[in-house]
Amino acid sequence: MGADKGLVPLRGMPLIEHLIGRVSGLGDELLITTNNPSGYAYLGLPLASDPSPGGGALVGLHTALSAAHGEQVLVLACDMPFVQRPLLIHLLTLSSEAEIVIPRRAGEFEPLHAVYARSCLSAVQDALEGGEKRMISFFPRVRVLPVEEEELRRFDPHGLSFFNINTPLDLTHAERMIDRGPRTTDDGR
Repeated sequence: MGADKGLVPLRGMPLIEHLIGRVSGLGDELLITTNNPSGYAYLGLPLASDPSPGGGALVGLHTALSAAHGEQVLVLACDMPFVQRPLLIHLLTLSSEAEIVIPRRAGEFEPLHAVYARSCLSAVQDALEGGEKRMISFFPRVRVLPVEEEELRRFDPHGLSFFNINTPLDLTHAERMIDRGPRTTDDGR
C-alpha cells in the first residue's frame, strides 16, 4: 500500500479505527503493536513496539504477548476492517480449551485472527531464537484448536472477517462493500 496500513483511510477513517470500533469492549485492554508509535499516539491507547523492527509477524506476536496484561490475547491484523464480533466472541469463548484458538480456512491457518494464551510466549521465543520467521512455526510446541470453516460460517456466514486490504484495489472493494450497506459489513451488534 506504500504506507502504514493501519493509518490508510477507508471512507475517511483509518483502518485501525474501523478495527477498534469492532473490538471495543471485548477484553480488559486494547493494545496496539506498532513500530510507528507517533502515528497511533492520537488514539490514546497503549502502544508496544518490536525490540527489533522489521522482524516480521512472529516478532510482533512476541511483542503483543509480552506487553499484554491478560492471559488470553486476541490478535488481529489492522487491515481487516470487517471482523465480525460474533466470531471474535466465539473464539474467545473457546480460549480455555487450548493455547491457540485459530480459524482454519481452505486448510490454512489465519494467525493474525486468533486467540493466543500468554503461555505461548516461551514457544514463540524458542522459535525466534531458532531463526524461525513463520507465524505457525511454534504451533507443534503448544495446544492448538483449529476452528474449521463450517463452524466459522455459523458466526460469519460471508467470511467478511477475513477480508484484508493489501492493495489499492482491495481498498476500493472495501469502500464498495461499505456503500452496499450493513448486510456486507455487519458487525453483529
